[in-house]
Amino acid sequence: MNTASIRGRRLPAGVALLTLALLLAACGGGGEQKAAGKGPGQRTPTVGFVTLQPTDAPMVVELAARTFAFESSDVRPQVSGVIRRRFFTEGALVQRGQPLYEIDPRVYSAAVNEAAANLQSARANAEATRIQAERFRPLAEIEAVSKQDYTNALAASRQAQASVAQTQAALQTARVNLQFTTVPAPITGRIGRSLFTVGALVTANQADPLAQIQRLDPMFVDIQQSAADLLGLRRSLTRDGIVPASAQVHLKLEDGSEYGPAGTVQFAEYVVDQQTGTVTLRARFPNPQGLLLPGMFVRARFAQAINRRAYLVPQQAVSRDPKGNATVFVVGPDNKAAQKTIRADRTQGDAWVVTGGLDGNERIITQGLNNLRAGQTVKPVAAASPQRVAPPSPEQMKQMQSKQKAG
Repeated sequence: MNTASIRGRRLPAGVALLTLALLLAACGGGGEQKAAGKGPGQRTPTVGFVTLQPTDAPMVVELAARTFAFESSDVRPQVSGVIRRRFFTEGALVQRGQPLYEIDPRVYSAAVNEAAANLQSARANAEATRIQAERFRPLAEIEAVSKQDYTNALAASRQAQASVAQTQAALQTARVNLQFTTVPAPITGRIGRSLFTVGALVTANQADPLAQIQRLDPMFVDIQQSAADLLGLRRSLTRDGIVPASAQVHLKLEDGSEYGPAGTVQFAEYVVDQQTGTVTLRARFPNPQGLLLPGMFVRARFAQAINRRAYLVPQQAVSRDPKGNATVFVVGPDNKAAQKTIRADRTQGDAWVVTGGLDGNERIITQGLNNLRAGQTVKPVAAASPQRVAPPSPEQMKQMQSKQKAG
C-alpha cells in the first residue's frame, strides 16, 4: 500500500488525535531544548521532598535476658526421722501450709509427754517451796526460826518457780518439734519431683531439700545491659529533649515468637558484674498460661528514654559517604540540591532516627535521588504526589491540525 493511498483514506478521530499529539510533543520538545541550549541529559530533574517536624522517638534497646521464678523455696525437714508418708503429686500446684510429708512422730510425741510430766513435777515442787517460805516468814519475825532458814526457804521457792518456766519452755519446744514431723508447703506454687521417698532417713541439717516449689505467675526476667551503655543513657538524660520512658518491656522467646503480655521494669541493680561488665535490670511479667518457665533465654525489648527532638527520615533518603557518615540531599536556595551530614545511629520502622544535623526547616529529597549531585538545579514537588495528564490546549490543537494538513 503506497503513501498516496494512505493519505486518501480518512483516519479515525482517536488515531488522528494521538498522531497529532505525538508529532506536537516531538516538535515542541526539540524546540524547547534548542531554545534553552540543553541536551536530553541536561533537563532539570524533578525530585520529591518531605518537610519534617521534630517528633517523639523512643530509644529502644533489645538485650539478652533470662527468666526466673517469682518465688522459689526449698522444702526442707526441720527435724530428723524417717519419712512415713508423702501427701502430694509431683508437678502439682500446692498451697501454702498444705502438708507434703510426714516424718515418724513417735519419738517427738514421747518427748512431748516427758516434757509435760516434768512440768507437773516442777509445779508441785514450786507449790511446796512456796508454802514453806510463807510459813517461815512469821516465825522468822518472832525469831522462832533463824532468818537464814527463812532466806533459804524463799530462795528455794523462787528456784522452783524458775524450774516451772524452764519445763514450760521445754514442753513448748517438744510440741513444735512434733508439729515439724508434718512438713508443710512454705509457699504456693508448682512443686517439682520428690528427691526423697517414703522410708528415707532425713535430718534437720541435710544439704539436699526434699523438693522445690516455684511460683510461676508472675515471672521475673533479669536483663543484662552493658555498664557503658547504661552510663551513656544516664548522661543523655541530662541533655535537653531526652526524657525517661515508661518501663514497658516486650519479650521475644527462643523460637523467635513474640510473648504476648508486656512486663514492667522493677529496678536496676547498682552493682556491676566484675566478670561480664553488665548491670542487671529486673522486669516482672504476668504468666497466666505458664508459657514462661524458669531458666529460659529470651530477648527483652524496651524503650529506656524518649528523644522529643528527633526527626524520622525515610530510609531511602539517607545514604553513607566514603567515611561512613550519614548524609541527605535537601532542596537549598534557588532550588539547588545540597548535601548535609546528619547523625543517624538507629532506625525505627522504615525510618532513620536523626538526632543531629537538621533544624526542621529543610526540604529533604526522598525521590529522584539517582545521579543527583550537590549544586544541581532541581524541580521540587511534594513526595509521592500524583502526576496529572492534562488535555491539549487550544493552541496545541491548532498546531496539531496544521501539521496534519501539511503532512
